[in-house]
Amino acid sequence: MAGGTRRRWLGLAAVALWLASGCAAPPEDAEARLAEDLAEEKRMDAALDEVETRLLGNQSKMHLWQELGERHQQVSAIQCRVADEHLMGIARNLEHQERKAREQYKRRRMASVESAVLTSAKQERLSN
Repeated sequence: MAGGTRRRWLGLAAVALWLASGCAAPPEDAEARLAEDLAEEKRMDAALDEVETRLLGNQSKMHLWQELGERHQQVSAIQCRVADEHLMGIARNLEHQERKAREQYKRRRMASVESAVLTSAKQERLSN
C-alpha cells in the first residue's frame, strides 16, 4: 500500500515538473487519464490487499496443521507407552493368576491324597 502512494506522488511530481518546465502544454485529457490512473491504483491496491489477506490466512492454517501434527505425534507416543505398560501389567497379572491356579491345584491334589491315605488308614484300623 505504501508503494502505491509513493508511486502516485512520484507520478504527480513528474507531471508537475514536466508542466512547470513549460516545454509542453498538458494534453486535453490529462486530468481524465490521471483520474483513471488513480482509480486503477486503488483497484490494484484493493486486489493486492485481498491476496495478502488470503496468503496470511493460508499461512496461519498451515502453521495450525503443523502444530496439530506435532501434537498428534506426541500424543501417539504417550498412548503407545501407556498401552505397552498396560499390556505388560496384564501379562504379569495373567502369570500371577496361572501361578495361583497351579498352587491351588497342587494343594487340592495333596489334600485328596492325604484324605485317601487317612481314609485307608481308618478302614484298616476298623477292620482290625
